[in-house]
Amino acid sequence: MPVKIKFLGGVRTVTGSSHLVSTSQSEVLIDAGLFHGHREEFYRINETFNYNPHKLDAIVLSHAHIDHCGNIPGLTQRGIRCKVFTTSATKDLCKLMLEDSGKIQEEDIRYLNKINRRLGNPLRKPLYTRKEAAKATKRFHPLAYGRKFCLTKDISVTLADAGHILGSAIAVLDIKSIPRPLRLGYAVDLGRKNLPLLNNPEVPKQLDYLILESTYGGRLHAPIEEAKAKLQDVINRTVARKGKILIPSFSLERAQEVIYFLSQLFKQKAVPRIPIYVDSPLAIDVTDVFRFHFNYLNEQTQQLIQSGNDPFEFLQLTYVRDQYKSKALNNDKRPMIIIAGSGMCESGRILHHLKNNIEDSRNTILVVGYMAKDTLGKRIVDKQKFVHIFGMEYELNAEVAVINSFSGHADKNGLMEYVSSCLPLKRVFLVHGDEEQSSALLDALTATGVDAYLPVKDEEVELL
Repeated sequence: MPVKIKFLGGVRTVTGSSHLVSTSQSEVLIDAGLFHGHREEFYRINETFNYNPHKLDAIVLSHAHIDHCGNIPGLTQRGIRCKVFTTSATKDLCKLMLEDSGKIQEEDIRYLNKINRRLGNPLRKPLYTRKEAAKATKRFHPLAYGRKFCLTKDISVTLADAGHILGSAIAVLDIKSIPRPLRLGYAVDLGRKNLPLLNNPEVPKQLDYLILESTYGGRLHAPIEEAKAKLQDVINRTVARKGKILIPSFSLERAQEVIYFLSQLFKQKAVPRIPIYVDSPLAIDVTDVFRFHFNYLNEQTQQLIQSGNDPFEFLQLTYVRDQYKSKALNNDKRPMIIIAGSGMCESGRILHHLKNNIEDSRNTILVVGYMAKDTLGKRIVDKQKFVHIFGMEYELNAEVAVINSFSGHADKNGLMEYVSSCLPLKRVFLVHGDEEQSSALLDALTATGVDAYLPVKDEEVELL
């Protein structure tokens, strides 16, 4: 039997990454991400497995974002018997992220079933609960960067630093096949060069094939340094009018990047020394994992931590776990910065802070991440005059500032440069991108003579 790849998810879209590598002796799954969409689509797609989970010999996990790891508990419920191989940092992050995912699903189902009972509709169950997510993480087996590990009789894996988030990995599969062995690289997601906290992405050599993300396959990022300058400007502008800065933020990576830049701005005395509150229990737990696994951070950050200048711990910074202390911030009229989840303003403590501050023109809502269509965050970015929070209408009087340069994904030039560094390649498979972005990168690579291919969902391709 030849070596085959089946593109199960995260193809011509940016969510639900999952790909199956099969030989005559083995089946190895790379990533098992949750697909995010409208509720019915969410359950239909995430409950459907177009392969037999019982036959899996191993799962290789690239990183701890839910669109890459979020359906591992679903597979555990289907009775998988294999281990999940990833870095130790990703293992610890996944425990937090998956349990939080289970908690959110339980809360969503409770709300949905109230409506179902009233309408006489069948009751639903979550894909998995928080308890079931915790059980799934017991299958995780940590691997170090750069060490080849035998997954099956004919497939070995080596992980390399992807530079995307803490512990993220490029997976390189060495596959024994006839007439010659094959080497497959998986760079999904791929980071940018010179990001704060992280190392630059590593480039594996002597690949035959590369599976590559294309999130920003047709776009260019502003330099990451621009994010720091814009952050400084927003803070100074808002403090001058005695306002608060609210930052809706994803708990993993983005919150830590913002904290890092704030620590630099305070150290350089570039902004007033106002209090900063990280009002997110999940972000606090994730930051603790960053500290514990500081050896995954870049050399500059490691030196800061070892010298006692921890960028995640400084005088103006307070971590808020207690719900009552969180609510008390709304009665504190001093200028301050509040970092809270969720990143798209769909749930979490940020909603309470928005409700209490969105109508005050002295305040600023600072957007530092992607806001998907039909979310409250997107309506705020679009500066709709009125928005609904907890079912009540509020007038958007606060300033809305957007910093787009925080992205942890390589842009078009970064992706092109990465492919160039991996050459020669038999073929590059483009995944993890909306079709417009994937097609743009496909055209750009093809124009340089690279054999690039954009698969469709559930397509199976034979590697020669």
